Amino acid sequence: MMKSSIIVAVAATFAQRALAVTGAAEGFATGVTGGGSAAEVYPSTINELVSYLGDDEARVIVLSQEFNFLDSEGTTTETGCAPWGTDSACQLAINQNGWCDNYQADADQVSVTYDNAGTLGITVASDKTLVGEGSAGVIRGKGLRIVSGASNIIIQNIHITELNPEYVWGGDAITLNDCDMVWVDHVKTSLIGRQHIVLGEDASNRVTISNCEFDGVTDWSATCDGQHYWGLYFTGSNDMITLQQNYIHHMSGRSPKVGGNTLLHAVNNYWYSSTGHAFEVGDGAMVVAEGNVFQNINTPVEDDIEGLLFTSPSSSANTACYDYLGHNCELNAFGSSGDFSSSDTSFFSYFEGKNVADATAATAAKSVMNDAGFGNI
Repeated sequence: MMKSSIIVAVAATFAQRALAVTGAAEGFATGVTGGGSAAEVYPSTINELVSYLGDDEARVIVLSQEFNFLDSEGTTTETGCAPWGTDSACQLAINQNGWCDNYQADADQVSVTYDNAGTLGITVASDKTLVGEGSAGVIRGKGLRIVSGASNIIIQNIHITELNPEYVWGGDAITLNDCDMVWVDHVKTSLIGRQHIVLGEDASNRVTISNCEFDGVTDWSATCDGQHYWGLYFTGSNDMITLQQNYIHHMSGRSPKVGGNTLLHAVNNYWYSSTGHAFEVGDGAMVVAEGNVFQNINTPVEDDIEGLLFTSPSSSANTACYDYLGHNCELNAFGSSGDFSSSDTSFFSYFEGKNVADATAATAAKSVMNDAGFGNI
């Protein structure tokens, strides 16, 4: 009996350790290890979670419960503005860094009351794995910030939600700036005030964002139509981003906005139901989009393309990918969506020597809406 008990206990220990991370990053962040073989820790309070994420130790942090930051740092009432009017479906704006004064001077002034915790995310230091257990890993009322030289980080199977969604500048779900080797996988974001993911101005060298759900359904929007406008903001300097197998839905714009010398490989994602544009390709952007599905997307890309864009326009054109990406690019697929056609290959040499995610046919990407996001691994 004692021997059997020991075997069961050892098996349980290995089973527990096996759940820490599922799979491995593909694309630019290939090889990321996060907290590696460090013993799992299970925070039980918001203070413990903040401490584990921000300390100097390699950590594997398992979320086995919800962490609610709402009201944890108090609220602020001050004067903001109403850039899109005061209809109940429209977002109001916090006057962060004088945004209302400098850019929305003609907008009506209004009183805003917001939760302080949502406006600045939890600092995530180097060599961290943050993983949710089953469907328990919810962080409510506060996002995450990976900044200031942090590297080797895995975030998997969590849900970040309720960051002052009624207010622009209410908070960003995940912020990256001046970091390297980051893998964000099977994460869901919803009810966010500003960006679901934002990469800042300083270089974030190797980032993979995969199997995530970016949910834009909201009661308050900059477009006043129940769809979030501030989606994915990729305008850092010399960033390298693999955007793979994500479900991006009910966004009315900027999903993603790309610029700032960002090299983006968007592969096998599923965009669904947008009243506005998906891609915004600004100056400095270098984008390959292949094997994606655009379903009910009015404007897959804004007309004013300032950067470089290859949209896998034909089987013959797609052979140009092979020498630099290691495979022929896959055609995108469209249903009740607008045009998405560009064949600029002048930037392909930037992919040379880098880890590039494989691509499958767009028909396989249709399953992304069922497989991506929190609680699906």
